[in-house]
Amino acid sequence: MSTHPPFRKVFEGVATRSQMFALFDRHSDTPGVDPLSGVPYASEWFEISASEYHFMLGLLPPLFQRTGMFGMSEFKAGNVTSVFFAIRIRGRERWFHGFCDLSDKHSPDAMRAAIIAHETGAVDSMTREEKLEAIWSATHADFRGIAGETNPDSWPMEHHGKRTILVYTVGQGTTLKLLEDLTDEEIDSLMPAVHARSRRGGGDDAKPS
Repeated sequence: MSTHPPFRKVFEGVATRSQMFALFDRHSDTPGVDPLSGVPYASEWFEISASEYHFMLGLLPPLFQRTGMFGMSEFKAGNVTSVFFAIRIRGRERWFHGFCDLSDKHSPDAMRAAIIAHETGAVDSMTREEKLEAIWSATHADFRGIAGETNPDSWPMEHHGKRTILVYTVGQGTTLKLLEDLTDEEIDSLMPAVHARSRRGGGDDAKPS
């Protein structure tokens, strides 16, 4: 039986067109990733606007199309392609993009169900993993990196290849930490900045204040 990573939201807010295209390639600078597999992207999703949904629908003939859903005929890599959703949630029409691994023919429907479950949950329904992904996506490239990529001696070998981010620590100033090692307090302090950049359309192109 094939296995897939859990469905995960990777951007907080509604992505603009430039943010959407940046998120399409958000793993392009991740070392050790096989660009032909599409595996890092599979099961990631985020919200878009109606205009982006219809723009992408008109870009290429869809691979498949049914009510409230269509798939891109141009695959990201391997069996992974973009699937776009129009979903009515609590009486309001909303639009989403997700990367689905079509080696599992049920993946688009499972993605749709996961989005609905997430968006109809608690007000703060993002998991720790989803918050880390949102923070990473919203952080400018100047303030994030990969451990051991430029200075191998600065990180223990077991951390090489992991994602790093600059954070402000009381008493220490700005320090470089592994993304996975952010404390709950640091995540909570960074999430408002993610929300703010999402609202003003800054996303990955906006430097943190």
